[in-house]
Parts: sequence; structure tokens; C-alpha cells
Amino acid sequence: MINAILIEDSKLARLELVNLIQNSERINLIGEATNGAEAIAMINSKNPDLIFLDIHLPDMNGFDVLNEINTIPSIIFTTAYDEYAVKSFEYNTLDYLLKPIKKDRFQQAIEKIVTEKEETSLLTTEQSIFIKDSEKVYIAKLADVSLFETEGNYTKVFFKDKSPLLHKSMNQIESRLDKDVFFRVNRQQLINIHHIVDVNLWFKGKLKLRLTNNQEIEVSERQSIALKRFLSF
Repeated sequence: MINAILIEDSKLARLELVNLIQNSERINLIGEATNGAEAIAMINSKNPDLIFLDIHLPDMNGFDVLNEINTIPSIIFTTAYDEYAVKSFEYNTLDYLLKPIKKDRFQQAIEKIVTEKEETSLLTTEQSIFIKDSEKVYIAKLADVSLFETEGNYTKVFFKDKSPLLHKSMNQIESRLDKDVFFRVNRQQLINIHHIVDVNLWFKGKLKLRLTNNQEIEVSERQSIALKRFLSF
């Protein structure tokens, strides 16, 4: 079952989507939000697998919501406007549905996430990943990877003395990794906690880490709180 949150300010559009969701055996609706602030709080607390996100909200747009949440789940944009389609796919966008949403079009979108979920399995630190960067090929054991870092549409993978680019988004990578080992410290960086050498207090209660490759990593304020909790007995 896929846990989903619906973010929609129009009562009529929300009722129509709730009806479509409830008629789907694959989707479990765990929350509804009518504005951006409500959506951010709900997503951060409930960690859904999927969000149905209207682009135009009373207090902010859908992209502002995505820029404020801890991790980005799969997204189905629901909107009456088609001019945001290109921008939407800069995020972990599964589909872009134009209102009014037809039943068969909705079902196509749901099939995408079902397929994606079935094809996704967690990798252990003993497994390796294949990286083709330009003409070079690398095999990186996940236990050796200290850091994943966003670089444009790619993700830089740091292991041993190498840092090739992997043609996958950070969200695609994070969804395959063991969350007991890999921790998202900010929007751009995901670390292997086994590679932390030093932890230092930084300003405003934030943490600064030093990894085995001597890189210094600044943890966001929100994630500093989460990391302290994560590393506590």
C-alpha cells in the first residue's frame, strides 16, 4: 500500500481527488492539506510515499512547498495549468495531471508509482553500484561511499579517492539506500554515518561533520536536530 497526502485548496477538486484515491486499492490517503504551511508540516511529520500537489495554493506555490520539506516523496502534480510541466520535472515528479482529472488518466499515474515501487529494493552496504562517468566506469561498494552530493541533474559519489558523477537524482538514490546507514544532512548531501570522524557544534545549534575523506559537511538546522536524535542511544 502506498501512503499518500493530498494538497489541494479547492474543496470541489479535493473531493474529486479523494473519490479517485479511495477507489484505488493501491493508495492509502493519510492526510489532506489546504495550504502550503499545512502541507509542509504534514509531509515532514508523516513521511508519505506520494503526494498529490496542486501548484497554486493560497499562501505559496507547490514548488515552495517542495523547497521546504525534509525529503521529497514521489509527486503527482495536479493543476489546471500546463505551463509548469517542464519545471515540475526538475523535482522527483512522477506525473503531471491537468484538471479536470479523468479516471483513466489518474489510473495511469497510479500504475507508474506501483511499478516504481515494485522495481525498487533496498541495497545493503555490502553491495556495489555501477557508475559510468563519461568514458570511465567505476564500481563503488556502498560501504566505501562516504558522501552523495547533488551536482545539477547528477549526483557526485565520493568513495576512496574518487568522485565520479552518477546520472541519477539524489531522491532516486536515497530511496534505494539503508536509512540506518545513510542520512540526508541537507538538500544537497547524503552521508554514510560510518564515515563520520568528528562532530562539532556550529552556529544556531547546527552541526558540522568531518568525514573520513576530510571533507567538512554542514548539517542543516532541521536535520541537525534529527541527526542528534538518530545518533543517540
